[in-house]
Amino acid sequence: MTVFRSGFACFVGRPNAGKSTLTNALVGSKVVITSSKPQTTRTVVRGIVHRPDAQLILVDTPGLHRPRTLLGERLNDLVTTTWAEVDVVAVCFPADQPIGPGDRFLVTELAKARRRPTFAVVTKTDLVDAGTVARHLLDIAELGRSTNTDWAELVPVSAKSGDQIGLLADLLVAQMPEGPALYPEGELTDAPEEQIAAELIREAALEGVRDELPHSIAVVVEEMALRPDRPEDKPLLDIHANLFVERDSQKGIVIGHRGARLREVGTAARRQIEAMLGVPVYLDLHVKIAKDWQRDPRQLRRLGF
Repeated sequence: MTVFRSGFACFVGRPNAGKSTLTNALVGSKVVITSSKPQTTRTVVRGIVHRPDAQLILVDTPGLHRPRTLLGERLNDLVTTTWAEVDVVAVCFPADQPIGPGDRFLVTELAKARRRPTFAVVTKTDLVDAGTVARHLLDIAELGRSTNTDWAELVPVSAKSGDQIGLLADLLVAQMPEGPALYPEGELTDAPEEQIAAELIREAALEGVRDELPHSIAVVVEEMALRPDRPEDKPLLDIHANLFVERDSQKGIVIGHRGARLREVGTAARRQIEAMLGVPVYLDLHVKIAKDWQRDPRQLRRLGF
C-alpha cells in the first residue's frame, strides 16, 4: 500500500530571489504575484500541489531584509513566524547573483531557529551557463559550513523552463510526514478571493513604475460581489478597489497622463483576475493617499498589515 504524505514547505530568500515564480511553477498555476521589483510579496500565500501520493502546501513569504520601516519589521516577523511552523524550509539563491551579505544574514537567522530539514535551491538557472551554476553550488555549500547549516538537499532549478521542478517536488514530498490531504482536491490556494484580486491589482500597478514606488502601493478591495441583476449564464463580478500611495506626487505617477496609466493597470489586472476566477469582471479603481502609511501602526492595521 502506498503511503500518502502531506505537509508544509516554505520558500525563503532575499527579495527577488524567484520564490513566487517557483511556487507558481510547482503548483502549475498562478497563485502568487511576481514582479521584477524586489519585495513584491507582502503576504504569506499557500499554493497547494496535489499528487496521487501527496499534498504539498507551499508557503511563499516576503523576502527577508534589513527593515527600514515598521512595515519592513512586520514582514520580517511574518517570515520568522512561518519558519517555525513548516516541515521544510527551502532557501532560494538566484543563479545570476553572487552570494552576498543578505544571503549570509538570512541563513544565519535560519540557523538560530528550531532544527528542521533545510534545502538550498538555486533558482533562475536558465539565465547562466553550467559552469556558473557549479560555482554557485560550491559557494552555497561553503555558506552552509560557515553558518553551521546542514543542507538536506542542494537543487538547481529553473521555474521558467521547468528544469528539475519535478525533482524538487519529489524531494520536498519525501520530507513530509505521513498523513491525509489537508485541502480539498482542486483547491490551489487558501487565500481569500479578495486578497487574490488585491494582489493582482498591485502587481499590475507595480509594472513599469519608478524605483521608489513599489513599497508605497497598497491595495484594498472595498467591495466584491456578483452583480445581482445578471442572468446565471452571464455573470459579472463587480470589484471596487482603492490603491493607496503615500504622497500626492505618487498619486500622479499611478494615475498617469489623463488617467492613461490607471486604465492600463485596470485592464491588465482585470484580465488576470478573470483568468484566475473564471468569471467576467467589472473593475473600478481609485487612487487615494494614506500619508506615510508604512510607518504608521494605525494605517498599517487599516491596510491589512
